[in-house]
Amino acid sequence: MVELGELAPDFSLPDQNGNEIRSSGFSGKRVILSFHPLAWTSICARQMQALETNRKAFDALDAVALGISVDSVPCKRAWAESLGIKQTRLLADFWPHGEVAQMYDVFDGTKGYARRANIVIDEFQRVIFVEKYPTTTVPDMQDVLEILRAEEASRREEEQVPKF
Repeated sequence: MVELGELAPDFSLPDQNGNEIRSSGFSGKRVILSFHPLAWTSICARQMQALETNRKAFDALDAVALGISVDSVPCKRAWAESLGIKQTRLLADFWPHGEVAQMYDVFDGTKGYARRANIVIDEFQRVIFVEKYPTTTVPDMQDVLEILRAEEASRREEEQVPKF
């Protein structure tokens, strides 16, 4: 997996609406990459719904969540609609197959899909959180929220330190 403090690989993928999303295109924001194996599975659905449910908390912490799997754009669109996901971008790492998952070393080459993982990138494109989860487990977004809150507190402290 990518290492903490490492510069995050930049990428561009289409979301469920066909819009190209660049990972480095969120100036001043932290980016949550939430990798999941496949659409239309119950655990993956709960993982993506958790992103949507926590969207306001992420917004308040200057963060944006991206759900990523190897599914195609039409598949992601239909799935997002079926789940009622309207704000969270679900990215299609369809072709080249799993390229972004491979960049982040979360691709399972035997099964042909991404392992379940959350990776948080700070506003300077550095990896600040990496966690892999068992395939049968819905990731706890509290871990992600805690790292975002800690980073936010650290940022505020730095802003208050007088510069001479």
